[in-house]
Amino acid sequence: MKKNKIFILLVLIPCIIFALSLSSCAHKSGRHGRDNNRSRTTIAKIQNNDRRERKVGGHTKVSMRKEGGVYLVPITVNGLNLDFIFDTGASSISLSSAEAMVMLKQGQITQDDILGQQQFKDATGGVSVGTIVLLRMVQIGDITLENVEATVVDNIQAPLLLGQTALAKFGKVTIDYNHNTIEFN
Repeated sequence: MKKNKIFILLVLIPCIIFALSLSSCAHKSGRHGRDNNRSRTTIAKIQNNDRRERKVGGHTKVSMRKEGGVYLVPITVNGLNLDFIFDTGASSISLSSAEAMVMLKQGQITQDDILGQQQFKDATGGVSVGTIVLLRMVQIGDITLENVEATVVDNIQAPLLLGQTALAKFGKVTIDYNHNTIEFN
């Protein structure tokens, strides 16, 4: 019985809190008519920054780890160290609701970073709704990307994916399977 109460406190309550914060993002996104100008301005700034800073300078080489048939790349997101699956087929960086809740609780994602909701097609072909958040800092090796959009998947077990919202910032990505490294240029 005690384990059930701990589970409720540690898992369900943060899920409810995160869900409530997401419902407020619908108001921010202008989907319900509130704070419409602020949201459009924020999204326009991100889109303009994305066009202006399409490519990053320099290069970095990162060790990757093979686990369960996929390659994991260590990345620091808003100060939190995480291992992401290198996934060229993912349209954006993808976070599970569990990581997003931790980041929200620790102040690594704030209400201002929640941009709205968007539908996306997952690997199974199904359509899901995800919350779009702004990651202020994504560090891959020695390179730091700023203001990168990510999708929070409404699933606490969803994998962390390093997708195109970060990968497209580089001119070239080279994988060395012999040495388990990945180089970003």
